[in-house]
Amino acid sequence: MRIQIVDAFTAQPFAGNPAGVVVLAEFPDAEWMQRVAAEVNLSETAFLHPLTGGDADYALRWFTPAVEVALCGHATLATAHVLGRDKTSFATRSGVLTATSAGDGWYTLDFPTAPLTPVDAPPWLAGVLGAEVVSVHHTGPHTDDLLVELRDEATVRGLRPDLGALATKESRGVVVTARAADGEAGYDFVSRFFGAAAGVGEDPVTGSAHTALTPFWSARLGGRTELTGYQASPRGGYVRVTLAGDRTLLTGQAVTVIEGELHA
Repeated sequence: MRIQIVDAFTAQPFAGNPAGVVVLAEFPDAEWMQRVAAEVNLSETAFLHPLTGGDADYALRWFTPAVEVALCGHATLATAHVLGRDKTSFATRSGVLTATSAGDGWYTLDFPTAPLTPVDAPPWLAGVLGAEVVSVHHTGPHTDDLLVELRDEATVRGLRPDLGALATKESRGVVVTARAADGEAGYDFVSRFFGAAAGVGEDPVTGSAHTALTPFWSARLGGRTELTGYQASPRGGYVRVTLAGDRTLLTGQAVTVIEGELHA
């Protein structure tokens, strides 16, 4: 069977976030998909198969090298790129998601907006991150992350967290964020994502995290509903976002870098 490696949230190879994409006739045993994801060893590998009837065109699941997750943005964008359809709907653990092509290389994903809940900063958080924490929110059941506001963009970019300590925590991951330092930079906020508890040290560009970042920054930037985020990982990537009530639209590009045959 075919496997493709696609760089998502970028138009250039070797940037953005790489994901594996495997199209199947039906889902095999979950243990097999987990082993493939571990072998591919990217932050996510997407597995899908076509559906007949119902509310969706395909069933879609995502696996990190260590666990299955309930929501993933960049691997969904990579999957839409592989399929190359004008519009595709996916049945997932987070409900029916859609991907729409603008016909110019850009895809827009329709995802559930994260229900943010303010929480007290866990006593370990500042020490593990190595930075002063401004505020903390839980991002709800689909992503189960901690959204952590830091003082400024320089702090976010310079962060060197203790990933070994983060791997022992219960949340899927920690999203750190701050307002863009330069109003002319082409983005409104900056973020990074650390998912050590899910087998991902630092994720290059995390679409699902932007379902929380979007309402968070919309509320702090005058209620604006159209924003651009920059994820400041070593690979880096931009995510255009639109807040539409209980839905968040994530827009980005993707490029295939590897096509091969899976012998397993």
